[in-house]
Amino acid sequence: MCIRDSQRRVHGILSMLLDTFVIAQTQQAGPEAFFGFFGVTAALIFANLGAAYGTAKSGIGISSVGICKPDIIMKSLIPVVMAGILGIYGLIMSVILIQKIQNGQNYSFRKAFSHFSQGLCCGLSSLGAGYAIGVAGDAGVRANARQPAIFVGMILTLIFGEAIGLYGLIVSIILAQQIDHFNLSLIHISEPTRPERISYAVFCLKKKNNP
Repeated sequence: MCIRDSQRRVHGILSMLLDTFVIAQTQQAGPEAFFGFFGVTAALIFANLGAAYGTAKSGIGISSVGICKPDIIMKSLIPVVMAGILGIYGLIMSVILIQKIQNGQNYSFRKAFSHFSQGLCCGLSSLGAGYAIGVAGDAGVRANARQPAIFVGMILTLIFGEAIGLYGLIVSIILAQQIDHFNLSLIHISEPTRPERISYAVFCLKKKNNP
């Protein structure tokens, strides 16, 4: 009797968990939403890290130069402005990804992985751009204080450093547009190969028929 009661309790608990899982799958996002929201997090955090490093590194050079030549402080703020734009890239990508995820309905793993890659593409590109702007801005500001002719070269260097983050943003937006036009679906074409605990089934991709 004790064994039967234990089996019934275990069966009841499993049934309750299964019902909860089915309800969660029909009403909310499943585990695939983790990758989508991690893409949102990666885009914003890495972009802000790049913007913060570029701002801080350039600010050190501006502070050092401003003591001896305060008249060139406004010209020296260009690296700080360009570094701050990188944070806007991450913000834009995060807002786009949040709108794509919405409430998680009809959210597949392919969409989740695509949003994950979009976030990393934008975030890490902005992080690299922020590092380049910080280093080049610090050195450029100090050099410009001694030789004003280097100002144009510093600006060009910062522009190409900023372009790295812009490339990541552009590719991320293109990925966000392409995912909606994916025309394949996953179908199951065979049963498990062996009636044991470990078995194998075959799946393939089938082209959807557009109405």
